This record gives sequence, C-alpha cells and structure tokens, in this order.
Amino acid sequence: MKIKKIFLLTLVLSANMALTQVKNTPEATQTTFDPATVLWYDQPASIWEEALPVGNGRIGAMVYGKSGEEKIHFNEETYWTGGPYSTVVKGGYKKLPEIQQYIFNGEPIKAHKLFGRALMGYPVEQQKYQSLANLHLFFGQDSVDQYRRSLDLKTGIVTVEYKYKGVNYTKEIFASAVDQTIAIRITADKPGSITFDAELRGVRNSAHSNYATDYFRMDGLGEDQLKITGKSADYMGVTGKLKYEARIKAIPEGGTMSIDDTMLSIKNADSATLYFVAATNFVNYKDVTADENGRVENMLKKLQENSFADIKKKALVDYKKYFDRVTLTLPTTENSFLPTDERMAEIQSSPDPQLSTLCYNFGRYLLISSSRPGTQPANLQGIWNNDMNPAWDSKYTTNINTEMNYWAVESANLPELSEPLTTMVKELTDQGTEIAREHYGAKGWVFHQNTDLWRVAAPMDGPTWGTFTVGGAWLTTHLWEHYLFTQDKEYLKEVYPIMKGSVEFFMDFLVEYPGKDWLVTNPSNSPENPPEGKGYKYFYDEITGMYYFTTIVAGSTIDMQILKDLFSYFDSASEILDIDPDLRKQVAMARKRLVPSQIGKDGTLQEWTEDYGQMEKNHRHASHLYGLYPGNVISVTRTPELIEPVKKTLELRGDGASGWSRAWKTCLWARLRDGDRANSIFKGYLKEQSYPSLFAICAKQFQVDGSLGMSAGITEMLIQSHEGYLDLLPALPSEWSDGQFTGVCARGGFELDFSWKDKNLTSVAILSKAGTPCSLKTTNKIKVFSDGKPIKTKKRTGQVVEFNTEKDKTYIIEGI
Repeated sequence: MKIKKIFLLTLVLSANMALTQVKNTPEATQTTFDPATVLWYDQPASIWEEALPVGNGRIGAMVYGKSGEEKIHFNEETYWTGGPYSTVVKGGYKKLPEIQQYIFNGEPIKAHKLFGRALMGYPVEQQKYQSLANLHLFFGQDSVDQYRRSLDLKTGIVTVEYKYKGVNYTKEIFASAVDQTIAIRITADKPGSITFDAELRGVRNSAHSNYATDYFRMDGLGEDQLKITGKSADYMGVTGKLKYEARIKAIPEGGTMSIDDTMLSIKNADSATLYFVAATNFVNYKDVTADENGRVENMLKKLQENSFADIKKKALVDYKKYFDRVTLTLPTTENSFLPTDERMAEIQSSPDPQLSTLCYNFGRYLLISSSRPGTQPANLQGIWNNDMNPAWDSKYTTNINTEMNYWAVESANLPELSEPLTTMVKELTDQGTEIAREHYGAKGWVFHQNTDLWRVAAPMDGPTWGTFTVGGAWLTTHLWEHYLFTQDKEYLKEVYPIMKGSVEFFMDFLVEYPGKDWLVTNPSNSPENPPEGKGYKYFYDEITGMYYFTTIVAGSTIDMQILKDLFSYFDSASEILDIDPDLRKQVAMARKRLVPSQIGKDGTLQEWTEDYGQMEKNHRHASHLYGLYPGNVISVTRTPELIEPVKKTLELRGDGASGWSRAWKTCLWARLRDGDRANSIFKGYLKEQSYPSLFAICAKQFQVDGSLGMSAGITEMLIQSHEGYLDLLPALPSEWSDGQFTGVCARGGFELDFSWKDKNLTSVAILSKAGTPCSLKTTNKIKVFSDGKPIKTKKRTGQVVEFNTEKDKTYIIEGI
C-alpha cells in the first residue's frame, strides 16, 4: 500500500540523517557514527564508574580504556558470599497480635522493637554479590595521540583507539553469550607492534572482618593461559560454599609468547586476542554441586573450535536479535556529536534530544547485557561490581529498585529478558511459604524488601525496612504485565499459582482497622520514610547500641495500592482461566474494603492511613504514588480528583534526589502528561545523578536502576497503554518536535511503528501479535487499513476508537 511505502521511506531517511560525520577535531577520528547509539570519550576512565560495560547476562566486564596500564574488571553473576541458607524463624507468628495491637494503640516503637526480636529473619542481613577478578595489561604507552574510547550500542562492542609513536592501535572488547566469553582483540596498523604483559588478579576480602575464610590462587597455566581459582567468603555465619575458576587464554598472531609465574608476556606480535571465561559450582539456590573446572574447560574447548572472526560474528548476531527490535530517533543538534560527557553538560543550556535516545538505548543495552534467559536477574548493579563489600550488598532490593530494572522490558520488545525475574519470583515462593506460615501464621507466600542469590524471603535489615510485606506482591504484578503485553495464556497458567499464593497470604494477613470498615496490612511501612506523628521519634536500641527511627505503621498507602492491583489482576487472571470463582468473589469483596485514597490536610495524597506529617520533607521515595506509576490505581482519566493532590505531593518532594528517584519522577510526570517537566527532571539527572558513563548514582554510589528506569520514563512520554487503549505522544516534550519510534510494544500484544513531525503524528503502523481488539486514542476521524483494505472501526468511548485485529497482521492508520 502507498502509505506503508511512504512510512518505510521516512524511516530510512530519518535513520540516514542520524549517521553524520564527526566534527574535525584532534580528539576524534574521522568516522561516521550514530549519536543515538554511540557513547564516546576523548580520554580513558579515571575511576571504575566511568569505565564502559560489556556483558552477556552471566559474565560482565568494565573497560577503563587506558593505554599505559589497561585494566579490565570482571564479574560472574553467581559469585556471592555464603551458600544455601534459610532465614526462617519458627513460631514468630505468636507475637504478631501483640505487635499489631501496639501499632493500633499508637505505640510504634514498642511494635518496632518486638518485631525486631520476634519476626526479623535470622541472620539479619543477606549475602553480598562479589567482585571476581581484574585483568591488567601493561603496554607502557603513556603518552598517546588521537585517543578515542567508545561503546557502540548497536554492536555491544567497546573500542579504544589511539596513536603511539606513529602506530595506530585498536582494542575491541565484547561479551559473547553464544561462546560464553569476553573477548579482547588488540591490533595495530604496523606489523610486530603489539607488545605487552598481562596478569589476571583476584580480589581479596581481607579488609572486612567477616571475610576470614575466602581465598583465591593465581597461576600461569601452560604456555598461553592465566588462571584464578578460589572460594566465596563466609558471611553472617553462613559458610561460603561457592568455588570459582576464571581463565584468560591468549592467542597472538606473530611475535612470541611466554609465561613467568603469573605474568603472561607477548612481544612483537601483529595482533593478539585474549578470551576470558569463568564459572562457579552454582546450580541453583539450593544446589552448589556443579564442577566449575569442567565448565571452564568446556568453554575453552568450544572457543578453540572457532576463529575470532566467527566468535565475533556469532556474538553480533545474537546481540542484535535483541537490540535491533526497537529504534528511537529524536532531533539531532550540533551538540549531539560531542563526547558523551560534554553532551551531558551542554544539554543543560542547549537542546540535544538525541541524548535522550542514547540514554533510552543505553538502558536497553544494560538489560540485554545483564539479564538473559537462564541467567540471574539484574541486581542493584546489574552484573557489574568491583567491591567485595559493595553498597547495599549489590543485592535485590524490592521496595523499588529491582522492579525498576524491569519497567521497560516489555515495552522495549525484550519479553524474553523478563524470564530471570519470573524465575526468581517462583524461587522466592519456596522460603516465602515457610515465612508466611512461621512468621505470620498465614497461607500462601510472602516476601519482603531484600533477597540475594539464595532466595531468602524473611524480613531483613531491621524493622525500619523489613516490615515491607508487599515486596512479593509487587513482583507478582510484573508477571501480570508480561501477560498483558504478550497475551500468552500458557504463561498465565504457569504463573497463576504464584499470583494466587500471594493473594492467599494477604487474605489471611489483612486485619480490620479500628473504627473503620477497612482492611489494612499490619505491620506495614512506606519504604524508608519515617512518619511524623504521635509515638514516632528517633530512639535508642539497646540491642545494637544505635539510634534509629521507625517506619512501622498499619496500612501504608503503597500497600493498599499494590494490593488493589494484585487483587484486580488476580480477578482478571482467574476469570480468563476460568478457575477459582469462589476465591475470586472473596478477593473482590476484600478489595472494596482496602483503605481508599485519601487527601491530607496539606492537600497532598496521604502516604499512610493516618494523616501523619513528614519527618523527611524531600524523601527520595515516592511510594504512595505507586498507584500512578508503575501501578494502575490512580489515573488522569479515571481518578481526576486525585491528580492535584498527586502533583502537590511531587512538588513538595522536589525534582532532586538519587538517580533512581529521578527516573521514577520522570515516569510519574509522564503519566501526568507533562512532558516538559519529565524532560527537565531527566536533564537534572544527567547533571547531578549520572556518571559520564551514563550509569546512575545513588548516594554517591553506582546503581543500575536509574539508567534502566530512564528508559521506561522516555517510553512513557511517547506511548502509554495502561488505560486499556494506545495513547501516542501523551507527554511529548516541546524539544522533541520530530521523531520516530519503531518496534515499541504495548499492552494487548501490539507492536508499533510511528512517527511525528511538528508534534503531530504523521504515520502509525500497528502489528497485532495476538489478534486482540485494538483501541486507539485519537481526536481525528481515522481510517484503518490491512492488506490494502479498509477495516471497520467503532467509537468505544470519548476519543477512543476500536477495531478488531487478526494475529500477525499489520494495520495502517490513516488520518491520525
């Protein structure tokens, strides 16, 4: 059809316009690149957080890009402290009624202390994700010219280029999921110019008193390999059970190679390739009986059967099958071709919309690199961690952070990458069922705010954090979202028992609120935010000898919102599957009794059942706005009376705080259809809460959640589908006047290609993956075509038009 041809031509021309030549500067080589997909710098990383990441879901590396002594840091996703363990405390439920009564009586500190003594899991902290190894390459080339360090998100390859004494050197580093290796290729444009020493070094835990039993050993192996073997540390009384092995295999072309103890030397080679492989004895959260040495040997054997060219080709094909699914293009400006760190500074005063595209693509890249089918889910740092005692243990924090890592997975057309998260939720029901029974005397399963590789589920880290009983329920909503985007009923059958188990727990756990016909969670908290009211103050804990505040309450707003979503999703799932009608009715009745959204005396949305004040006025969490995003309880169209209180809440919280907090606020303002405010927060994030590498910052520490969350925020500005219809350009920033989005996914099983000019839609193509009816918001009288033939439409309500679709057919919208 003619409109389809025009649409495709527009895509090609727009993509070609983005491929523009770099300005003629001494810092950059004369090359063409796409500023929407290339991070580049004219200097090496000075700290680990500025290094560039590669990963294949299981192993990851951070590349500094230095010419004198290059450093490449490695991780393997299952290298954690400890081993399989349980945090269940038997019989804790016996103290639950007393704790609940203290809270209802206005004695939160007594409730806090009793919860800490009776219901907290033991040990009281999770295990820690660990740093594995560092590869040091000694080149001795300290003064170089024409330096350029880059990460091409289209290929997943980090490239370092420079000239030294008239010779042009190039390093390429990428991760292969096919061959389970990180490959490092070093070349020069003059034969015999590659000379360096290499050492693979372990990372020691000895600085921490709890790490007395870990060890590692460095060895040279044969004529071409470096090896490290070791075991994980004991921590919090949990014995370290993980054994690991990591190796570097070197393959020079020309020149000579030798090994002296732990140092590998290559001299006068034409090129050299180094392969990193690593494995542990981890099988699953209950089994550590694998043979790490055998795994490594098998990886090396497979590598030896292939050339570097073949390994690279297979890695590219594998990576691009994910990355190439979606393309976003926004206006390009002169600043778009500056080094990435300079772009981040210049965008504060001069528009560079294509930098938003780069951040969107960087988030997709991080998810592809840290979450693949069969791997562990992305943790607080994805898979990249250089510390044996990392901030917040680099674990899974589920009062926002882990969820944020996966906010964009479905819309970004990466549904397979949610599998690690789904698997983790399944595994959490194991100890979660025991916790429900022993800590709360309830059926079903429950999980709180933190877990680790070993899938512990009890309240952890103290009552201030541990009373967040809806962590598992929140994760369960991601399972429903996967169904909404894919319409996969077989998947829904698979995860339905998980949803049901969470519902069963809360049907037992909910209690009546005194004086009201309300049901509430008790104990509860609004993550990490202490209320200001009767009985709430900083207090001294005799056990720890430290001062604390308490967050313990009955019925926080976020609890009520998450449960409203959970109960609604369960209702829909049970109806779709035609199962559990009696339970469905009971859950629907309970949902009606959950505390309604309330407006406080200051005009903001209340954060707790009681109208408490704020001890921390600009708190980083916006927990009681879960219902607006990522939840579906508060809506511009369905609950207009709550929109001003929500806005006032956001105004009082401010646009600042940590990287992940700003990503959340970007999403929230996008749901409020204020694209310019969302874009302003995004720019503030780049200025104050993002490293030059585009990694997000939290309290001066690296975290991956903000980078991934910004991908979701950028998506929300351009397409929303949570209301049951497709809403295109709902929060378009004024600077993003022209653009195109292809391959993006929406609920209902739809994949869209659309473009706009002067802030008006110019073309829309919708692929129906499931054959469900499609609803589209539009103010125009549109025509819909499939296979060149017009399709009948009907006005559903207001500005929403609906039409039937067939699976795997594309529909062209005319007059949009």
